[in-house]
Amino acid sequence: MASVIVTAPARLHLGFIDPEGSLGWRFGSLGVAINEPRLVLEARIAPAVHVEGDPHGRVEPLLRDLLRHFALEQGVSVRCRETVPVHVGFGSGTQLSLAVATAVARLFKLDVTLAELTRLTGRGRRSGIGVSVFAHGGFVLDSGRGDASPAPTVLFQHPFPDEWRFVVVVPELKETLHGAAEEDAFHRLAAPPEAEVGHVCRLILMQLLPSLLEKDVQLFGQALTAVQRTVGGWFAPIQGGAYATEFAQEILELMTAEGAAGVGQSSWGPTLYGLVEGVDGARQVKEELRRKLKGRVKAIIFTTAANNEGANVECAEGSG
Repeated sequence: MASVIVTAPARLHLGFIDPEGSLGWRFGSLGVAINEPRLVLEARIAPAVHVEGDPHGRVEPLLRDLLRHFALEQGVSVRCRETVPVHVGFGSGTQLSLAVATAVARLFKLDVTLAELTRLTGRGRRSGIGVSVFAHGGFVLDSGRGDASPAPTVLFQHPFPDEWRFVVVVPELKETLHGAAEEDAFHRLAAPPEAEVGHVCRLILMQLLPSLLEKDVQLFGQALTAVQRTVGGWFAPIQGGAYATEFAQEILELMTAEGAAGVGQSSWGPTLYGLVEGVDGARQVKEELRRKLKGRVKAIIFTTAANNEGANVECAEGSG
């Protein structure tokens, strides 16, 4: 095989359901795959390990671990054509890990499942969103992990309406929670009030999911915003407020005022999003945000549709 090209979507993490897990399954989460940003990498069998376009140096150690695990004596050359920004709420680590592992498996024709690659790369320990959107895209609800669960169980996965768009805002933030700091934060997190957990569950079951199936963007957005406000309160002692940045509340209120049906923060942030129906509506919200934030808040602002396909893998056979 001459080469393998893997294209994987980023994701927005829309909130946890029960971080305490008093009923046996901890966390549970909501998320959706998005078309932009995305990861695109090309891999080839080579005499040695060689990596290009990986500014954070995450690919090479992962490659070496995979080659060692599968007892592969040849090397692999990887070129990252496009990358997903790290530690801002897009799930870049899971997409990169699974993309690299999938490329190695295809190059060497290994008989291995995505679930095995997930365990091997150490992904999906709290949330099943990243793994699920890599596999199929769309909107995902998972159960979280039980004591005997190898990974979170996907309870619901469904295509996101094509006409719905996200306006995404990534404020500049020097430091976000990840790695050991993130692990410590989850250990320090207080148990949320059971009544609030119950309220979140009711919002999801009786408003969010039905409105998604019926393509009612207003009701879906209302439920999403309500879930985000409640969950943000649970994480406020760790991140210094309901959101990760001081301008987050203003940005979310601006998006709501301009017509966003629902708003929130992805994971630990700082990425914020607004859900809007239609390309024109999303473009209008984006331009108004740029105008009103210009000179005051340094941020990347763009629009994107959901991704309902998941990762794409292209294999090209060699001529010899």
